[in-house]
Amino acid sequence: MSIGESVNGVPVTEEQIAAWAAEAEAGYDVAKLKERGRGRPGRGAEPSQVVALRLTPDELAALDARAAREHKTRSEAIRDALTSYVA
Repeated sequence: MSIGESVNGVPVTEEQIAAWAAEAEAGYDVAKLKERGRGRPGRGAEPSQVVALRLTPDELAALDARAAREHKTRSEAIRDALTSYVA
């Protein structure tokens, strides 16, 4: 690891790297790792699809302003707009 590397703002030491290596060499309990619920929660029974969208700076600013007014994320605001559009 190069000088100054950190994880969550904490400098990584050679001792930490050795501990991580020992942990990995000992093996992981895959079932336990899956229980931890890593990643974003699902939105339904099926995996969601990511769709790329290009917006102008003005469109993006307007979207972010509306999302902020409504206390929503950008994604929530877009999904709400699409729901209204296709209804």
